Amino acid sequence: MPTSPATLTEARRLRDLFAAKGAQVIKADVLQSAGTLLDLYGEDIRARAYLTSDPLRGEMVLRPDFTVPVVQMHMEARADPARYTYSGKVFRKQEVDETRANEFVQVGYEVFDGANPAGADAEVFAAIAEGLAGLPVRAATGDIGVLMAAVRGLRTTDDRKAALMRHIWRPQRFRALLKRFGSGALPPARAALLAADDPFAQAGPEIGLRTRAEVQARIDALRADAAAPPIATEEIAVIDAILGLRETAPNVLSALRDIAVDMPAIGDAVAAMNARLEALSNHGVDVDSLEFEGSYGRTSLEYYDGFVFGFYAIDRPDQPPVASGGRYDALTARLGQGRAVPAVGGVIRPDLALGLR
Repeated sequence: MPTSPATLTEARRLRDLFAAKGAQVIKADVLQSAGTLLDLYGEDIRARAYLTSDPLRGEMVLRPDFTVPVVQMHMEARADPARYTYSGKVFRKQEVDETRANEFVQVGYEVFDGANPAGADAEVFAAIAEGLAGLPVRAATGDIGVLMAAVRGLRTTDDRKAALMRHIWRPQRFRALLKRFGSGALPPARAALLAADDPFAQAGPEIGLRTRAEVQARIDALRADAAAPPIATEEIAVIDAILGLRETAPNVLSALRDIAVDMPAIGDAVAAMNARLEALSNHGVDVDSLEFEGSYGRTSLEYYDGFVFGFYAIDRPDQPPVASGGRYDALTARLGQGRAVPAVGGVIRPDLALGLR
């Protein structure tokens, strides 16, 4: 059971393991302000979280994970560097698979330290691996930062790059945008709108919240996009090559170095990956057999922007990950009013870990 006495005992063991590494034990309120999550992720979060209304505090949400409240706590404390651990329930809607738990315990280990990001990545990964020691699990890794760097390096408009960046965590939408920006073709309805001398001629009365000026600004932006040249086929091929990578980490690193010749914009991200693999090796991780997927982590909550990882039961591919985590530097900037602190963390589900023992 996700919250059985045995699960809680295992959760305490893991939390004590992380505390012994210098992490401060913290707690977070079960009820969180929904406004913060809605600002971060938009209305999509309503499909994944339990929301309710409080007469004094407004819209609230049952804690879907610990990362956001931990970041808020850290940014208020301004204690750098810092390490935290926690244990408690999180709540997730399950609209497809009723066998998956909608409330379960998470135990986490979070590191806020910008002195050596590669070392911090390796420290968190190794700590999570230690918590799962002896279990039949396999590790998968990726790096959202490589894809982000490739998007920023495209020779196209800033608006197009911003649109692609917004949808990195929505693979189908990202692919549709990339295809449209590469072909230059417009949907028929949009083509007709942009071809009209007066787009408002058949619009009827003004209703809704958008003003006429806002609609006109959107039409102007669509016209500017339609006039921009398509993204080069060669650049789209580079994006496809990155997303298609699935090999051991050293082999992927070699492939990325070759790709960087055609797209120098990913050079820093490739160098960061190299430093991370060296740090992982120093922590005793067998990097030669470590799996890496170019598209890994793109369906997680939308705050990972660098190294991402997960641990999966070898004989239970139907199960969610036993543990997962990654780097979320950009989230600290958004919650810290522009003051960014490099951060990386990971969580373990003790109920799933117990099921493998």
